[in-house]
Amino acid sequence: MAAVRKLQRDSKFTFNLLSNKTFSFLKDWNTSQLFMKWSMLGRITAQAFNFDQFFQLYQKDDFVRDFFSDPCVVSNLKVADTPGQWRTLDTKVTKVKAELIPCTRVSMALFDPLYSDGILRTTGHIRKCFDEFYGDFDELRKMLILEDSEHYEIISQVDREEFLFRLFKHFCLGGSLCQYEDVIDPYIETTKSVYKDMVSVQKDPETKEINVISIVFKVSAYNDSGMCYPATKDHEQTFAYLAVDPLKRHVYVLYNCFGVGLMSATDTDKPHT
Repeated sequence: MAAVRKLQRDSKFTFNLLSNKTFSFLKDWNTSQLFMKWSMLGRITAQAFNFDQFFQLYQKDDFVRDFFSDPCVVSNLKVADTPGQWRTLDTKVTKVKAELIPCTRVSMALFDPLYSDGILRTTGHIRKCFDEFYGDFDELRKMLILEDSEHYEIISQVDREEFLFRLFKHFCLGGSLCQYEDVIDPYIETTKSVYKDMVSVQKDPETKEINVISIVFKVSAYNDSGMCYPATKDHEQTFAYLAVDPLKRHVYVLYNCFGVGLMSATDTDKPHT
């Protein structure tokens, strides 16, 4: 049995950068403006790689370990340096962590409770409030981060673990100098756009139902000095997710490093006319 396991690990996953893969949310001018407002512009990005073998969930740890040790990944995986400035990982990874993130949602219905439980006004405006610790606050962020919020339980703990909800929360909380929205629509639409770019779905030929086929991991990597990816310091708003499409053999990386984002979009970010 040990010989079989050794034989299996003699054949590692290998990866190639899909440099021509485009992510719609990174090209969209309106989304760039929102990322700038939320102090995430120049700190959030996505990349695509392919891999050469059939992948199954039980191979999670080997897959992520091979990903971070692959020469193509090490020399191409982006890490935020200063806002708008990127470097590559370029270090020998000695340890990885990979958390399986539930990813089952194929609609935005998860957010329906937000519209009927006192968090929003009928206009879609987010209700403001005051908190002793946070000062000027709002009911949406209160629901997201304070377990003693009267609205905390309108989203179940199971749904809070979903990749879709995690994206929403990341965008609502933003970066160091985040300017929070007065209405919910920008958060919902950006979440939808990014989720659609990152996640693959398939229609069941018998039931005709649409199902998610992507497998999502939240990952971190370490070298001899400690954590090196997604950053050297841990923060809830610093994250890296791998979304694995086992059919296409693609893996999409969604990365963000908490901090102060770019204050303006460059000319190259503007929409084509």
